[in-house]
Amino acid sequence: MKLGNVTHPVADVAAAAAFYRDGLGIETKFVDGDRYAALDAGGTTLALAAPEEDLAERVAASFKVPDVTAALHAIEHAGGRVVRPVEQGAHEIRAVAADPWGNIFVVYGPR
Repeated sequence: MKLGNVTHPVADVAAAAAFYRDGLGIETKFVDGDRYAALDAGGTTLALAAPEEDLAERVAASFKVPDVTAALHAIEHAGGRVVRPVEQGAHEIRAVAADPWGNIFVVYGPR
């Protein structure tokens, strides 16, 4: 498991990517149309998500795991909960979970 990215919900992916590039010097890794952009934030990806790709509906860490379903079982066993069940995204399998204190995060893995 590793911290794969931190997702920021944005209304305009292109404008947000330009803001972080021009304001902080963060380079764009890739853009998926007007839905999503991945920026290189020094070893962690800053993910800019348009409303249709905004899983957590707030700023959220995303953890890359080898098996999303197994991770969700472990999260529940440890006292967390599933907020949004496993779904297939454009590039990965993903789900949203919460820790026992209500903090939302995304778990994702290969299709």
